Formats: sequence, structure tokens, C-alpha cells
Amino acid sequence: MRLQTMLHAVFPPECLNCSARVEDTFAICGSCWSDTPFILGASCDLCGTGLPGQSAPPDEALICAECQRVPRAWDHARAVFAYDGVGRRLVLSLKHGDRTDIARAAGPWMARAAADLLADDPVLVPVPLHWTRLARRRFNQAALLAWSLARECEAEVAPMALLRLRPTPSQEGRSRDARFKNVEEAIIPHPRKAQVLEGRNVLLIDDVMTSGATFAIATEACRQAGAKNVSVLTLARVGGDT
Repeated sequence: MRLQTMLHAVFPPECLNCSARVEDTFAICGSCWSDTPFILGASCDLCGTGLPGQSAPPDEALICAECQRVPRAWDHARAVFAYDGVGRRLVLSLKHGDRTDIARAAGPWMARAAADLLADDPVLVPVPLHWTRLARRRFNQAALLAWSLARECEAEVAPMALLRLRPTPSQEGRSRDARFKNVEEAIIPHPRKAQVLEGRNVLLIDDVMTSGATFAIATEACRQAGAKNVSVLTLARVGGDT
């Protein structure tokens, strides 16, 4: 009997969201899957928000109304699901509930969402945490997501390429302008480890995008390090910038 089969017999795998029995580890049940707002059809090329319709016309990038109004610092963006319902619960469980197994499950989801961006052989760069927050949380959820994606696509990960200089307060409840002010000059290229980005395509990874303020400052840091192109990938996209 295979070790995995024996483990499943003793510890049956459970849904990552509701704890119902499932066939495989790192999975969600059919009911939770149907309630997860995966972005499977058309989406905005600059923020990942799902758009009406099933696909973009050939060789044409769809841009949402928000991104037509608000300039984006990066080149392209993709998201796995909307920050709502089961999607929101999964993100919060990963970030605040020590559910690192959710990051493991997210690898294939992120690989599907960013398949076209991964074709350009980017280096994966997680958005960094300040060391004080990392000490409290014990892990950087963005780094876990990056490593999980790397297992799926065999991409290079540069977990230390960026450095967060100060512990920025929570962005929750802030206006869009206040979010950008809150993270201003908070992320820089690592003085000794950012050289890996020079001349490379970069795919920035984080768990959630709301206003895009953190991604914008991280993108600027990547460009300062000499990155060729910078795109972003997030597990969840909060609908409607504020």
C-alpha cells in the first residue's frame, strides 16, 4: 500500500474551506468549488477583474473602466478569483489562520490564470513583508504562493529581490489615495539581491489586490533593479477600487 493511500486511510483529506471529505489533499469540495468566484472568462488585462463575456478578441487586450481611468504601473495583471464568498474565506484563512495548505492548493490555479504571462519565462517575485510582521506571522503568504506556482511551472523564484523598509499599517478602510500614501517609498530593490531582476521579465505575486498601491510601489522597485517587463498575479481581486 502506498504511503499516501495509508495516510488518506488514517487522515482522510478534507475540503480546504468547509472540511467536507474530498478525494485528494489540497482540494476543495464540489459545493465550495461552485461557490468560489473563479475568474474563468474575460478579464481586464491591467488588473485581472472579471469582465462580461467569455474571452477577449484575438490580439486585443480588454481594459476595464477603472483601469481606463487610473494608470497602472505594471504591464499586465491576472487574478485567480474575486475577493468574495469562498474566495475571500480562503485568502483570510491563508493570511490570518495559518492555513499554509491553501497556498499549496493555489499553485495550479495561479498557473492556469497566468499561463500566457508564464510563457515569457518570468522570475517570480513575492511582495515582501517587513521583518517585524514576518516575525509575528512566521511566513510571507506571497512567498508561499510564489513557491507553489514555481512547483507547477518550474519558474525561478527570487524571494529576497525586494525589501520592505518599514512596517506599513493595514490598508483596510483607507481610500485609494490614502493607500498609495501609506506605502509610499516602503519597498525598494534589495541592495545585494536584486541583481537577479536585471533584464528579466518579472511576475510579482501577492494574495490580494485592492487599489494596486502595493503592487505599484513593488513594480517601481523592480524597474529600478532593471527589470525588463513587470506583470502581477494575485490570488484574489477586490472588485472596484476605492
